[in-house]
Amino acid sequence: MNVLMVCLGNICRSPLAEGILQNKVANSQIKVDSAGTAGYHIGNPPDPRSIKIAFDHGIDISKQRCRKFSISDFDRFDLIYAMDKSNYRTIIAQARNTEDSSKVRLILNEIDATDREVPDPYYDSNDGFENVFQMIDEACEIIAAKINK
Repeated sequence: MNVLMVCLGNICRSPLAEGILQNKVANSQIKVDSAGTAGYHIGNPPDPRSIKIAFDHGIDISKQRCRKFSISDFDRFDLIYAMDKSNYRTIIAQARNTEDSSKVRLILNEIDATDREVPDPYYDSNDGFENVFQMIDEACEIIAAKINK
């Protein structure tokens, strides 16, 4: 099982989601990665605030590097989780067929199917990063329970 987490820049939300889910899945055969729909930060580590909030919760994401989502990700991943509707639409627009698009989901729909979005904390205070961590953590708990079965 391969899972991809996607946000806009791959420096705040999706690196957190990658680290959180990787920390929760029991099986080392599970591959978790993250990407951004925009290529603003390719090769850079996650935002220092994401690194810190993950570290505060016992997760090290400092070795991750930002990358851009590509069409080949549809071939490499079984599930693709978008953090918000805008990125969801961007990913779906690149889908080549219904098989590709069936892999794409809004991450918070794992909690409740209300199409809630994980807000982008980039321009927010540090509290925003903690709130985002908690939202993603709740969703990843459900995803991990399904994967670990």
